[in-house]
Amino acid sequence: MPHPTQVVALLKAQQIRHVRLYDADQAMLLALAKTGIQVVVTVPNEEILAIGQSNSTAANWVSRNVVAHYPATNITAICVGSEVLTTLPNAAKVLVSAIKYIHSALVASNLDRQVKVSTPLSSSIILDSFPPSQAFFNRSLNPVLVPLLDFLQSTGSYLMLNIYPYYDYMQSNGVIPLDYALFKSLPPNKEAVDSNTLLHYTNVFDAMVDAAYFAIAFLNYTNIPVVVTESGWPSKGGSNEPDATVDNANTYNSNLIKHVFNKTGTPKHPGIAVSTYIYELYNEDMKPGPLSEKNWGLFDANGTPIYILHLTESGAVLANDTSNNTFCIAKDGADPKMLQAALDWACGPGKVECSPLLQGQPCYEPDNVIAHANYAFDTYYHKMGKTPDACDFNGVATISTSDPSHGSCLFPGSVGKNGTLGNFTAPSMNSTNSDSSAYKFSSDLRIRSLLMVAGFLLWGVVLL
Repeated sequence: MPHPTQVVALLKAQQIRHVRLYDADQAMLLALAKTGIQVVVTVPNEEILAIGQSNSTAANWVSRNVVAHYPATNITAICVGSEVLTTLPNAAKVLVSAIKYIHSALVASNLDRQVKVSTPLSSSIILDSFPPSQAFFNRSLNPVLVPLLDFLQSTGSYLMLNIYPYYDYMQSNGVIPLDYALFKSLPPNKEAVDSNTLLHYTNVFDAMVDAAYFAIAFLNYTNIPVVVTESGWPSKGGSNEPDATVDNANTYNSNLIKHVFNKTGTPKHPGIAVSTYIYELYNEDMKPGPLSEKNWGLFDANGTPIYILHLTESGAVLANDTSNNTFCIAKDGADPKMLQAALDWACGPGKVECSPLLQGQPCYEPDNVIAHANYAFDTYYHKMGKTPDACDFNGVATISTSDPSHGSCLFPGSVGKNGTLGNFTAPSMNSTNSDSSAYKFSSDLRIRSLLMVAGFLLWGVVLL
């Protein structure tokens, strides 16, 4: 995984203003100081039993992981565990106590207004989720959920919910259409209709959010907002995961972002955007389990986007490249003959200055059509003002935020490779804020130790 200072450089370069950490790593919190980025920290599941049985243990946790960093690090919420009710049932009995002890420690430090406390729940605890109006929480969990909802209502906090239409689709045995899971436009006769409310649902996400609202109301609670603390789609999967593809991941996350930006809301709460974290910032190539488990990220560990998000009607725009530092390169898997033809066009009729590609010149090596096409495509793209149409070349080119410069071969728009990571300047690895030798990542990644649901936290509309 990247060093914390590199992670923060990526967040800043992409203007990501909200991020959720799966722990409260000290080096990460120090690196986030004075950035203004709003941070959610997490009490790891393995610490809940101890904190739930000891007020002083909770106070020590808050002192060490919140008070010591606030306000330099803009901590806005604490997740007490993650999906505890479904993954760690033996800790369920002390979950609410742990939440209350953490909150009491915040009150003692006069931080309870600034820092909210809740716990992310799996949407699987909602039963009979369609139609949403008939949804209710698993009744066996009511001894925990009722006092939890009491706490959330009395403290002005919110219900944290992890929603994965990918899994709902995969487990539906064909009942849920793929387009309905991906927010794709549906004809009116394909929309799902709640027979009790007559509300029309055009996607799984909205139906699950409204199911949560109805389940909360079923227990006689109101005015508890739902925040989606995880949602996303994997970009690669095994042979039994045919719908974990780059195209589907791009479609889901792009449409989700547009859905939140547009303040569409849900059928039950129209016009009220659902604040959402995208899972996740980085791919996790060391994570065990199915291939899809390694491929939920928006970026690889080098900070290179896995795909280009489509967020405008004017073409493909890298939403995770708001720094505007983009390059045009050959598409992976492009036909070499088509690449050669496009290269010939760029260096001929396209009037690209291709002399750096000649033998003995800086960009001659590596001497292959992909490397040479990268240089020619990118030079033409920059010459034409970086319009999306200028990076097509009959479908063999694509826009990237990864600087393809190498050695003394600097591409247009590059600032050189010294101190850069992808397309942005990375701080020195010898950060004064953290001791890199002491910065360890646990083996239980899910980016538990480093990170993070990618922080689009779309609070209403917060830019990526």
